[in-house]
Amino acid sequence: MAVGDGTIRWFSPDPRGVIPLDTFHISRRLARVVRRGAFEIAIDRGFDAVIRACAEAERDDDGTGTWIDAEIYASYIALHRAGYAHSVETWQDGRLAGGLYGVAIAGAFFGESMFHHVTDASKVALAALVDRLRHRGYVLLDTQWVTPHLAQFGAIEIPRRRYLQLLGEALEKSCSFAG
Repeated sequence: MAVGDGTIRWFSPDPRGVIPLDTFHISRRLARVVRRGAFEIAIDRGFDAVIRACAEAERDDDGTGTWIDAEIYASYIALHRAGYAHSVETWQDGRLAGGLYGVAIAGAFFGESMFHHVTDASKVALAALVDRLRHRGYVLLDTQWVTPHLAQFGAIEIPRRRYLQLLGEALEKSCSFAG
């Protein structure tokens, strides 16, 4: 994570935020939005646009302060080209409405950031991500931290020891995110 002075630091919070895939929860209202098909879901169609929108969404009110600096951006683009970083996007009327990106390794998905231009667009992207992970045999959705936004979906904090156990189990899986 870039910390504003050009330095990139590795963060490993304890406790760690995760969304248990078996207890992921969406509200009835959001479930109706998903069922209505208000958004087209795409995978990796606009990875570059998603990471740029996430960087913009992360900025402080004064236009500074995003952790997604040029070096972080270039690193995730390289990870995407190598087949590890992916985006889940919501589109509406041909325009990118919201989305998220992260890194998929074995049976783990490490969510990095999300954004929306249209109400509920990032929430629908998260629901689509969880559905994809469940159907492809993933066992870990790592969010690093639990925010109030993620808590509404069932995100929880777990101690490092439990996280490392889940990560070890996830790394033994053979899952494919793309395709």
